[in-house]
Amino acid sequence: MTLALRQTETDRRVRVMLVDDSAIMRGFMRRWLEEDARIVLVKICSDGQQAVAEIGRARPDVIVLDAGLSGMSGLASLSQLRRIAPATRVVMTAPPTVQGADHTVQALRLGATDFIFKPQPSSSRAVDDYHRELIEKIVVLGRGEAESREARRIDLRQPPAHPVPPSVLLVTAGMGGFSAIPALLTPIARRIRAPILIAPQMPGALATAFAGQLETLVGKRCREAGHGDLLADGCMLLAPGDRQVHIARGPGGRIVTLEPDAPTSRRAPIHDPLLASAAASFGNRVLAVMLTGMGEDGREGARHIVVAGGRVIVQDEATSLAWGAPGAVATAGLAEAVKPLKDLSALAVRMMNGDAA
Repeated sequence: MTLALRQTETDRRVRVMLVDDSAIMRGFMRRWLEEDARIVLVKICSDGQQAVAEIGRARPDVIVLDAGLSGMSGLASLSQLRRIAPATRVVMTAPPTVQGADHTVQALRLGATDFIFKPQPSSSRAVDDYHRELIEKIVVLGRGEAESREARRIDLRQPPAHPVPPSVLLVTAGMGGFSAIPALLTPIARRIRAPILIAPQMPGALATAFAGQLETLVGKRCREAGHGDLLADGCMLLAPGDRQVHIARGPGGRIVTLEPDAPTSRRAPIHDPLLASAAASFGNRVLAVMLTGMGEDGREGARHIVVAGGRVIVQDEATSLAWGAPGAVATAGLAEAVKPLKDLSALAVRMMNGDAA
């Protein structure tokens, strides 16, 4: 079975408004944004009141908004900006602290599109990674990853003739995962007995806060995974997004293992090693559901799952905030289905019960 991908082209630059009360951060980001030919910086604001007053004239496609603004807070500013310009995408920036994580979760609940944690200025590598990630997110949100993609076709894998119920459900997500993960799991998580391991691309502080939020939304206990945690029936674990996470065989069953150190770069693959280790540990009893996200992380891991006889399904482009990762899996011919979130949920629970389709 094949599906056609859409093809669109545009050379329109992304209009960006920058809102940050730190002169140092404004200086860094102004230089980065003005150096990129795909972006036009239409307004720089040092506080939320100015941003609210200027957004109508500036007409940005994307707002980069500091969650820790003084005066009108970042959260209060976000609410006002969303009311005035609901179609504008908002990327929240915050320090990688517990308070920053709490602010970020609140902002995402209020309608922020995505987030990025600020680097420590003393680390040149962290600043460089932040620079690349910020620009990439702005361009994807303003123009889309698929705009310059040549038209390609998706060859879907045939379901197995005699499927076996998977022993684990893996859910991966990147940009847009904050809303996509609960949308996928809320209708089905309590109907799945097998362990569920969720792997968002979220720094550790944010993953902890998100686990609590997900538990409330889904109605099933969820906590951040720790080293040595057993993947037992009925559990739902959230993998810390800034650590290399693997699945291994333990004396009492399959366990989660965490690498002692975080990846040296924000761009280091997180999903590939997890999926590959799941294939090695569970064989053909794996279902991987791959949601919205940038880049290609997860494609090679999905290949390991397919080779081991496991199953892979992905979110479609229309309902994904970013279709880089699920699109890479789909166009590599590794997915059995490419569906909107609602249909993906229904299909996932059927597959977990051992159905072929």
